[in-house]
Amino acid sequence: MVVAGLLAFTAMLDMNIVNIAVSSLSRSFGVSVETAQWAVLGYQLPVVALLLPAGQWLDRVGLRPALLLAVCGFALASAAAAAAPFAAWLIAARLVQGAFGAVLFVLMPVLAARSVRPELRGRAMSVPATLGPLGAVTGPALGGLLLDHLGWRALFLVKLPVCLAALLIARRSAPPGGALRLPDRRTLADAGLVGGTVAAVLLALSLSPGSPARLLLAVPAVPLAVRWLRRPGGQRLVSVLREAGTYGVHGAVLALAAGFAAMHYLIALHLQRDDALSATTTGLTVLCFPAAMGLAGPLGGRLADRFGARPPAAAGATLTALGLLLLVPLGAGWTPVDIAWRLALAGFGTGLYGGPVQALVMSAAPPERMATAGSAVQLARSLGFTLGPALATAAWGLGGAGTGGVRAGLALAAGAACAAAVLLIRPGRRPAVLASPAD
Repeated sequence: MVVAGLLAFTAMLDMNIVNIAVSSLSRSFGVSVETAQWAVLGYQLPVVALLLPAGQWLDRVGLRPALLLAVCGFALASAAAAAAPFAAWLIAARLVQGAFGAVLFVLMPVLAARSVRPELRGRAMSVPATLGPLGAVTGPALGGLLLDHLGWRALFLVKLPVCLAALLIARRSAPPGGALRLPDRRTLADAGLVGGTVAAVLLALSLSPGSPARLLLAVPAVPLAVRWLRRPGGQRLVSVLREAGTYGVHGAVLALAAGFAAMHYLIALHLQRDDALSATTTGLTVLCFPAAMGLAGPLGGRLADRFGARPPAAAGATLTALGLLLLVPLGAGWTPVDIAWRLALAGFGTGLYGGPVQALVMSAAPPERMATAGSAVQLARSLGFTLGPALATAAWGLGGAGTGGVRAGLALAAGAACAAAVLLIRPGRRPAVLASPAD
C-alpha cells in the first residue's frame, strides 16, 4: 500500500513538474518552445495511450516482477532524461519513461486492492487516490523551486529517491509468484490502435489553442477507436465494464477529473492575470484545495469500509460540485479568502470521493480482470485531467474576456461535477462483489 501511494504521487508529479521548465529547456538546447514542449507530451502521450494495453498485459503476468520492472524502467528513464545532452535524447527518454509510467498507473489501484483484506479496501484505495492528485498539484510548485535553485536536470533526478524507496519496499513486501512474458501480437496491435486514438485526441487538443482548425487532427481517432472496440482487447474491456456495472462510475471519474482540472487552471490564471496577485499569494490560495483533499482522503476510505463505497463517493462528488458552484459567481471584489474557503470545500469533497470510487471500481471487477478495470479508471481520470483545461479555455473564449470568461469556464467545471454526482448517486446495475486479496 505504501508503494502504491509513493508511485501515485511520483507518477502524477511527473505529469506536471516539467511544464514549468519548457522555456528553460528551449534555451538550454537551442530549440523552439514547440519542440521543447515534447518533453511534456513525450511523457503524457504514452502514459494515456498505453493504459488499457498495460492493464490487459498485467492481468496475465506476475504482479511482483511487473512492479520491479516498471519501477526500474521508470527510474532509469528519468536518469537518462536528466543526463540528456540534446533535445532528441530528452524526448526519447521521456517516451520510454511514459511507457513505464503507464504500467505504474495501472499497478497503483491493483497493489492497494490486493494488499489488504476486503473490509479494509476503502482505506487502502484512499492512499493512491489521494496522493496521486496531490502529486499533480504539487508538481508546478516543486518544479519552480528546483528550477530556480538547481536547474532543469533536478526535475528528473528528484524522483529517483522515491523510486529507490518503492523498489526496496516492493522487493521485501510484494507477494512473490508469477512471471513476466512478452506482450503477444494482439496486445501490441491493441496498443497501436489505442495509442493512435489517444495521440490524435491529445495532439488536437494541445495544438488547438493557436488554431481551432487543428481540432480536425482528432478525426482519425474515430475509425481507430471503432476498430479497437471490434477486436478482442476492446471487447474484453467492454465485457469487464458490463459485468461490473461501472459504466456510470467511469463516466463520473472522467467528469469530476475534467471539472477539477478546469477549475484549477482557471482559478490560478484569474488570480494572477485579473487580480494581479503574486505567485506566492496565488499558490497559497490554490493550496487550500489539496490541503483539504489530503485531510478528507483517509476519512473517505474509513467511511467506505464502514458503509460501502458508493455513499461516500456520491457525498464527496456532491460536496465538490457544491464548492465549484459557489465559485461560479466569482466577483471582482472577492478576496483570496473568499476563493480559498470555496476551494477547500471542493477539495474536501474530492478527497472524500477519491478512495471510495476506486474501491467501487476495483471491488466490482472480476478478480482475474482487476488490472483491466484499474486501467480503465486511470484512463478516465487521465483523459479528464487532459480535457479539463482545453474545455475551460474554450468556455473562456465563448464567455468573453475577463471575469465573464472565467465564470463561464467555472460553470462548465461545476456542471461536470454535478453530472458526476448524479452518476454516483444513481444505484449501480448490481451490487459490487468484493474479491478477496488471495484471488
